[in-house]
Amino acid sequence: MEKDKTQNNQTNLMEVKEETSNLLSNSLINSITTNFGEQVKLLYKKENRSKIMVNPENLVEIALYLRNNHGFDHAESASGTDYPADNQIEINYHLGSYSNTDYYPYIVVLSTRVDRSDPKSNSLINIFPSVEYHERETYEMLGVYFLGHPRNERFILPEDWADMPPLRKDFRIKGR
Repeated sequence: MEKDKTQNNQTNLMEVKEETSNLLSNSLINSITTNFGEQVKLLYKKENRSKIMVNPENLVEIALYLRNNHGFDHAESASGTDYPADNQIEINYHLGSYSNTDYYPYIVVLSTRVDRSDPKSNSLINIFPSVEYHERETYEMLGVYFLGHPRNERFILPEDWADMPPLRKDFRIKGR
Protein backbone atom coordinates (compact mmCIF):
# COMPACT_ATOMS: atom_id res chain seq x y z
CA MET A 1 0.00 0.00 0.00
CA GLU A 2 2.75 2.45 1.02
CA LYS A 3 4.76 1.48 -2.09
CA ASP A 4 1.76 2.22 -4.35
CA LYS A 5 1.27 5.60 -2.67
CA THR A 6 4.94 6.51 -3.17
CA GLN A 7 4.81 5.39 -6.79
CA ASN A 8 1.65 7.47 -7.39
CA ASN A 9 3.31 10.52 -5.81
CA GLN A 10 6.36 10.08 -8.05
CA THR A 11 4.14 9.68 -11.11
CA ASN A 12 2.17 12.81 -10.18
CA LEU A 13 5.40 14.75 -9.63
CA MET A 14 6.70 13.66 -13.05
CA GLU A 15 3.42 14.74 -14.67
CA VAL A 16 3.62 18.16 -12.97
CA LYS A 17 7.25 18.58 -14.10
CA GLU A 18 6.36 17.61 -17.67
CA GLU A 19 3.36 19.96 -17.69
CA THR A 20 5.50 22.80 -16.31
CA SER A 21 8.19 22.06 -18.90
CA ASN A 22 5.62 22.17 -21.70
CA LEU A 23 4.18 25.46 -20.41
CA LEU A 24 7.64 27.03 -20.24
CA SER A 25 8.50 25.69 -23.67
CA ASN A 26 5.27 27.01 -25.16
CA SER A 27 5.73 30.36 -23.42
CA LEU A 28 9.30 30.70 -24.71
CA ILE A 29 8.43 29.73 -28.29
CA ASN A 30 5.37 32.03 -28.28
CA SER A 31 7.50 34.91 -27.00
CA ILE A 32 10.11 34.39 -29.70
CA THR A 33 7.62 34.00 -32.55
CA THR A 34 5.56 36.98 -31.33
CA ASN A 35 8.63 39.22 -31.26
CA PHE A 36 10.38 37.96 -34.38
CA GLY A 37 7.63 36.43 -36.55
CA GLU A 38 8.95 35.08 -39.82
CA GLN A 39 12.55 35.82 -38.84
CA VAL A 40 12.51 32.55 -36.86
CA LYS A 41 11.39 29.07 -37.74
CA LEU A 42 10.71 26.44 -35.09
CA LEU A 43 12.37 23.22 -36.26
CA TYR A 44 11.39 21.12 -33.27
CA LYS A 45 10.16 21.29 -29.71
CA LYS A 46 10.77 18.42 -27.32
CA GLU A 47 10.81 18.13 -23.56
CA ASN A 48 13.39 20.64 -22.31
CA ARG A 49 14.73 21.32 -25.81
CA SER A 50 13.77 23.46 -28.78
CA LYS A 51 15.56 24.24 -32.01
CA ILE A 52 14.95 27.45 -33.90
CA MET A 53 16.42 28.49 -37.24
CA VAL A 54 17.17 32.16 -37.85
CA ASN A 55 18.58 34.11 -40.76
CA PRO A 56 22.26 35.01 -40.31
CA GLU A 57 21.43 38.72 -40.17
CA ASN A 58 19.09 38.12 -37.18
CA LEU A 59 21.42 35.84 -35.19
CA VAL A 60 22.88 38.46 -32.84
CA GLU A 61 19.54 40.18 -32.21
CA ILE A 62 17.79 36.92 -31.29
CA ALA A 63 20.71 35.73 -29.16
CA LEU A 64 20.55 39.03 -27.23
CA TYR A 65 16.79 38.61 -26.84
CA LEU A 66 17.18 35.10 -25.42
CA ARG A 67 19.85 36.30 -23.00
CA ASN A 68 18.22 39.55 -21.90
CA ASN A 69 14.56 38.49 -21.81
CA HIS A 70 14.69 34.82 -20.88
CA GLY A 71 17.96 34.39 -18.99
CA PHE A 72 19.77 32.14 -21.47
CA ASP A 73 23.12 33.32 -20.18
CA HIS A 74 25.62 30.91 -21.71
CA ALA A 75 26.34 28.76 -24.72
CA GLU A 76 27.02 25.20 -23.66
CA SER A 77 28.47 24.43 -27.06
CA ALA A 78 28.46 25.49 -30.67
CA SER A 79 28.98 23.29 -33.68
CA GLY A 80 28.74 23.24 -37.43
CA THR A 81 27.45 20.81 -40.03
CA ASP A 82 28.29 20.82 -43.72
CA TYR A 83 25.41 20.44 -46.19
CA PRO A 84 27.13 20.42 -49.61
CA ALA A 85 23.95 19.47 -51.50
CA ASP A 86 22.35 22.70 -50.19
CA ASN A 87 25.62 24.68 -50.54
CA GLN A 88 25.26 25.62 -46.87
CA ILE A 89 26.92 25.17 -43.50
CA GLU A 90 24.68 25.10 -40.45
CA ILE A 91 25.91 26.62 -37.19
CA ASN A 92 24.21 25.51 -33.97
CA TYR A 93 24.52 27.23 -30.60
CA HIS A 94 23.25 25.23 -27.61
CA LEU A 95 22.07 27.84 -25.10
CA GLY A 96 21.35 27.24 -21.43
CA SER A 97 20.49 29.21 -18.33
CA TYR A 98 22.04 29.31 -14.88
CA SER A 99 20.33 32.56 -13.88
CA ASN A 100 16.71 31.63 -14.66
CA THR A 101 15.96 28.52 -12.61
CA ASP A 102 12.75 27.88 -14.58
CA TYR A 103 14.88 27.28 -17.67
CA TYR A 104 17.74 25.51 -15.90
CA PRO A 105 17.09 22.10 -17.55
CA TYR A 106 16.10 23.68 -20.88
CA ILE A 107 18.30 23.97 -23.98
CA VAL A 108 17.57 26.24 -26.93
CA VAL A 109 19.42 25.31 -30.09
CA LEU A 110 19.85 28.57 -31.98
CA SER A 111 20.71 27.71 -35.59
CA THR A 112 21.60 29.58 -38.72
CA ARG A 113 22.87 28.60 -42.15
CA VAL A 114 25.52 30.35 -44.19
CA ASP A 115 26.64 30.07 -47.80
CA ARG A 116 29.19 27.27 -48.09
CA SER A 117 31.18 29.05 -50.82
CA ASP A 118 31.80 32.12 -48.60
CA PRO A 119 30.93 31.01 -45.06
CA LYS A 120 30.73 34.02 -42.75
CA SER A 121 28.61 34.60 -39.68
CA ASN A 122 28.48 37.15 -36.92
CA SER A 123 30.23 35.92 -33.79
CA LEU A 124 28.30 35.56 -30.55
CA ILE A 125 31.46 35.95 -28.43
CA ASN A 126 30.36 39.35 -27.08
CA ILE A 127 27.06 37.85 -25.91
CA PHE A 128 28.28 34.42 -24.81
CA PRO A 129 32.05 34.43 -24.10
CA SER A 130 31.92 30.63 -23.80
CA VAL A 131 31.72 30.32 -27.61
CA GLU A 132 35.35 31.41 -27.98
CA TYR A 133 36.71 27.88 -28.40
CA HIS A 134 33.71 26.52 -30.31
CA GLU A 135 33.71 29.26 -32.94
CA ARG A 136 37.46 28.84 -33.39
CA GLU A 137 37.01 25.11 -33.89
CA THR A 138 34.18 25.70 -36.40
CA TYR A 139 36.39 28.22 -38.22
CA GLU A 140 39.27 25.80 -38.43
CA MET A 141 37.38 22.58 -39.18
CA LEU A 142 34.62 23.91 -41.46
CA GLY A 143 36.04 27.22 -42.69
CA VAL A 144 33.34 29.50 -41.22
CA TYR A 145 34.77 32.97 -40.56
CA PHE A 146 33.16 34.61 -37.51
CA LEU A 147 32.88 38.37 -37.93
CA GLY A 148 33.89 40.12 -34.71
CA HIS A 149 35.70 37.13 -33.24
CA PRO A 150 39.16 38.24 -32.08
CA ARG A 151 40.89 34.94 -32.86
CA ASN A 152 39.88 33.38 -36.17
CA GLU A 153 43.14 31.45 -36.33
CA ARG A 154 44.48 27.92 -36.20
CA PHE A 155 44.98 26.12 -32.94
CA ILE A 156 44.34 22.44 -33.71
CA LEU A 157 45.59 21.85 -37.25
CA PRO A 158 49.26 22.34 -38.12
CA GLU A 159 50.23 25.84 -39.25
CA ASP A 160 51.24 24.51 -42.67
CA TRP A 161 47.81 22.92 -43.31
CA ALA A 162 47.08 23.75 -46.94
CA ASP A 163 44.10 21.52 -47.59
CA MET A 164 40.40 22.33 -47.29
CA PRO A 165 38.78 22.29 -43.82
CA PRO A 166 38.73 18.64 -42.72
CA LEU A 167 35.09 18.47 -41.56
CA ARG A 168 33.77 19.45 -44.98
CA LYS A 169 32.02 16.44 -46.46
CA ASP A 170 34.05 16.60 -49.67
CA PHE A 171 37.38 16.47 -47.80
CA ARG A 172 39.35 13.36 -48.72
CA ILE A 173 42.33 11.99 -46.84
CA LYS A 174 45.26 11.80 -49.24
CA GLY A 175 46.14 8.27 -50.28
CA ARG A 176 42.65 6.85 -49.79
